[in-house]
Amino acid sequence: MAVMNVSALSLKTALSSNFPQLPSGFCYNTMLFGCIDFSWKTRRDPVLARLSASQFAPKSWGPRQYPMEYGQTSRPHSLRSCRVESKDSEGILSSESIMLDEQTLEQNLQIAIEQENYAQAAKIRDSLRVLHEDSKASVLAANARFYNSFRTGDLATMQALWAKGENVCCVHPGVSGISGYDLVMGSWEFVWADYEFPLMIELKNIEVHVKGDIGYVTCMEVVKTKGSNWGRQFATNVFERIDGQWFMCIHHASYIDL
Repeated sequence: MAVMNVSALSLKTALSSNFPQLPSGFCYNTMLFGCIDFSWKTRRDPVLARLSASQFAPKSWGPRQYPMEYGQTSRPHSLRSCRVESKDSEGILSSESIMLDEQTLEQNLQIAIEQENYAQAAKIRDSLRVLHEDSKASVLAANARFYNSFRTGDLATMQALWAKGENVCCVHPGVSGISGYDLVMGSWEFVWADYEFPLMIELKNIEVHVKGDIGYVTCMEVVKTKGSNWGRQFATNVFERIDGQWFMCIHHASYIDL
């Protein structure tokens, strides 16, 4: 496929004609395209070459057609304190199922230490550890679902994995960030259009971190499509807990040359 040398002006013209519904003042550069040395980047990467084409117009873009799960609306979600249902564990917590939040546990831990109530402090510390490990496992499970949908080209699963709102962001390798649920989903459909699935994806150097309702995973993606060599990207995947479920809100992948 020939690679187009597309200027920022021609990109803006093509996008504005294809998407008249975009608001005035829309920042086209932040939508997808890092136009500095753009022709060099497109020669380097066939996926980026496709993204640079002026006919960038996934047919699914338009009014929202994604399934609204977990009672959510399309508005951006605000951050909320971490809440999970906890049960008895060797007397650490009450026998009743209660709602705990990480911030309250940390405050109670500090109070117990200041009061030199070290037995209580040890119990709270153990409760925090269980809470934190459960959250990390849930974030890793959400991350695994993301890569399974990536590997198989499962757009419906990808749509369900992402938080619904204009605050979500996706950065495909070599281009600028795309913001907003509809544009992010359209970009996945467009990138996958010429792939033959399943893809070969290996993850290395996986690390997970959680604080409250925000968790993130860093890893190296090793990806191979049919007829291509292995490519490596460093990825950061950020998740937000919404109504007890972890949803992706940021995916950022960058090339690794070394």
